[in-house]
Amino acid sequence: MAINIDKENLEKALQKTVETEQPPISKEEEIGFHKGALNTLLAERNELIKIIANVEAIMQAHLKRLGELGVTTQKN
Repeated sequence: MAINIDKENLEKALQKTVETEQPPISKEEEIGFHKGALNTLLAERNELIKIIANVEAIMQAHLKRLGELGVTTQKN
């Protein structure tokens, strides 16, 4: 399931689809929102990098052991 975000117009992308009027938020609140979102996404990205590193290390261990057992593997 993909989310389409209009990267050129974040204000429009973040607008709610609800028909009710939302009070405008101040510039400071919007800045805080975007900074908070970036901090959260940065932490999520860092965790994904750790997961990928762990998976790669485990794959390398399996490949090494297969090599020790005489099985040749092909790189893709």
